[in-house]
Amino acid sequence: MIGAIIGDMAGCRFERHAHQPGLDPLDFPLFSERTSFTDDTVLSFAVSEALMESKGDAQRMRDACSRRFKAFACRYPRAGYGRRFREWAFSKDTTPFGSFGNGSAMRVSPVGWSFGTLEETERMARASAEPTHNHPEGVKGACSVAAAIFLARQGQCPEEIRDHIQRAYGYDLSQHIPEIGNTGFDSTCQGSVPQAIVCALETASVEDAVRSAILLRGDADTQGAIAGSIAEALWGVPEDLKNEAEARLDGYLRDCLQRWRSWLAGRRA
Repeated sequence: MIGAIIGDMAGCRFERHAHQPGLDPLDFPLFSERTSFTDDTVLSFAVSEALMESKGDAQRMRDACSRRFKAFACRYPRAGYGRRFREWAFSKDTTPFGSFGNGSAMRVSPVGWSFGTLEETERMARASAEPTHNHPEGVKGACSVAAAIFLARQGQCPEEIRDHIQRAYGYDLSQHIPEIGNTGFDSTCQGSVPQAIVCALETASVEDAVRSAILLRGDADTQGAIAGSIAEALWGVPEDLKNEAEARLDGYLRDCLQRWRSWLAGRRA
């Protein structure tokens, strides 16, 4: 999950503004004094907490996610949520609102680390999406990212992951990073998730994946979070980047991160 957090933090100040005067695409700092986390990070922790509560049951996961999304939004009300999510989160309504936005994909990374089979991973990724993003494209975005993380954990190479995602989810991942270009701001799953996946598969580190996602000049924090989450599973995360990101979490989220790591270690043991 730390890869998603790094991508969120690094991308947040560039959202809609990645083509800035003086921005060196190979050497801009990922973190600055004003770097912080946004809803991508907050809701990723909501998913990790729901996973620990649900004990592998999909319906429990849906219910837990619904509660946790609202609770985390109340704790962090100014984290940058989309309009429809905000309206839902701060109401008493628990009905999904049919979103196909990329919010389902930005928060799903804990699911990709939690299960021993692709089938379990996809089932629980769907369950994490459906409390809000129950549109087929919203579900597909979450499942594809969780599947990519799972396959990377299993040692599959980027080309094998690319082939699976194209076959299973119908995303066109044939474009290379330089060919994607500036397509403008697009926060839909179908518009932004395939691009972020390509950024993870065509680079060789979390840092390069996040930089590439930011330089798409679109939904920089979310595409950074998605690319970073997959790249973490492929390449790992250097300690210096982990430390930079964790230092920018508050005490509550650091406690959540420690609880998540302990839970995950226990499952693997």
